[in-house]
Amino acid sequence: QLQASGGGLVQAGGSLRLSCVASGTIRELNTMAWYRQAPGKQRELVARITNFSNTNYGDSVKGRFTISRIGARNTASLEMNNLKPEDTAVYYCNLFQRGIGYWGQGTQVTVSS
Repeated sequence: QLQASGGGLVQAGGSLRLSCVASGTIRELNTMAWYRQAPGKQRELVARITNFSNTNYGDSVKGRFTISRIGARNTASLEMNNLKPEDTAVYYCNLFQRGIGYWGQGTQVTVSS
């Protein structure tokens, strides 16, 4: 189970932090990620972090967003800075381990201009 939190409404240029806590059986080798889906668009990768803390980001968020692991291996945080209206979407947490992907319920991020 994945529990995401931290979404909300913010003005352009502002910041938000999303958190995702995974519960249940968490394997040592896993990847946690954030995806987002805006209305009428496909779900896209925002950021991903492996258990070795290797990261990669979607092109549109590079330099503005930072993904990190917090404490235990089952928690990931997404720090979002300099938010833009085009960042408005539902953000989904994802855990990938042993060839299976698990999804959280999504949290809404709305950036006003």
